[in-house]
Amino acid sequence: MNASIKDRARERMKGFCRVCPQCDGKNCASGVPGMGGLGTGAAFRANAEALRQVRLTMRCLHGVTSPRTDTEFLGLKLSLPVLAAPIGGVSYNMGGQDVDEEQYCEAIIGGSRAAGIIGCGGDGVPDVIHKSAFASIRKAGGWGIPFVKPWEGDELNRKLDMALETGCAVVGVDVDAAGLVTLRKQGRPVSPKTPAELAAMADRVHRGGAKFMIKGVMSVADAQVALEAGVDALVVSNHGGRVLDSTPGTAEVLPRVAAFVRGRAAVLADGGVRDGVDVLKMLALGASAVLIGRPFSIAAMGGLGEGVAAYIEELRGQLLSAMTLTCCPDVASAGEWLLDGGGVKCC
Repeated sequence: MNASIKDRARERMKGFCRVCPQCDGKNCASGVPGMGGLGTGAAFRANAEALRQVRLTMRCLHGVTSPRTDTEFLGLKLSLPVLAAPIGGVSYNMGGQDVDEEQYCEAIIGGSRAAGIIGCGGDGVPDVIHKSAFASIRKAGGWGIPFVKPWEGDELNRKLDMALETGCAVVGVDVDAAGLVTLRKQGRPVSPKTPAELAAMADRVHRGGAKFMIKGVMSVADAQVALEAGVDALVVSNHGGRVLDSTPGTAEVLPRVAAFVRGRAAVLADGGVRDGVDVLKMLALGASAVLIGRPFSIAAMGGLGEGVAAYIEELRGQLLSAMTLTCCPDVASAGEWLLDGGGVKCC
């Protein structure tokens, strides 16, 4: 992502995001709404710090010269193990100067598709958030993952059905949004879901012909509930540190969740992923792919689709370099052996 894209984003997001050289929550201009973390911002900072503590083993005496970064996720073929996370609310999270919700969603969904990965669409209040996201996914021929908040009442099923109508192959619910008090104050309450309610959601999506994923698993207990409910993929996530203060970083939680799931569902992770090295760290910790949030928002606000494409190409180059320098021939091979002290795997 070049300097001009970041400079435009910084101007357009003034008061909502400083577009810091290091997006780690230490110098946020705002909390929530905005791009910062909730409360003290400790959970946001924990995500970045947990990844920073992960060390890779460098290996330079081998024959891996052209690593393969492509992968498959729930039947979707991706050029990188990366998804653009579902973030919406341009007007109150990002400033909304010169870029509206429709343009933002087009940039995320269309820019991701052009680069061979997949973008996720957000949900929230006002309705322009999900309408813009779902419309962009329809325009992309269903190449996107619409996410729905864990609404109370009829709104949940109505939104799930609308998501399915986009023609997508996967529908998501960000269960980590269950405690957003601001939505309840606006008369649109969200809430945690019981195992029976989660199973009903999975069944509804499956009957609609799509796979079902949830974002917001931070414990083995919730992973077990998800598996028993028939969830196809789960994302280890604390909502970017925006819903509960003082949670651990996702990189701390990921290994034990992945070890428990053991291939019975796809395990993804987000939180603090900023570059291709971070992507490889998450793969080594047990994720099959990652979601990236704030950097994609900055890229879209600063350069629309071109900005998103530029950021993806930057990730691609960084990941290729990291894989080459750790003797990792392909995404499927990534594992604990890449970590410092994780053992040795011959190339």
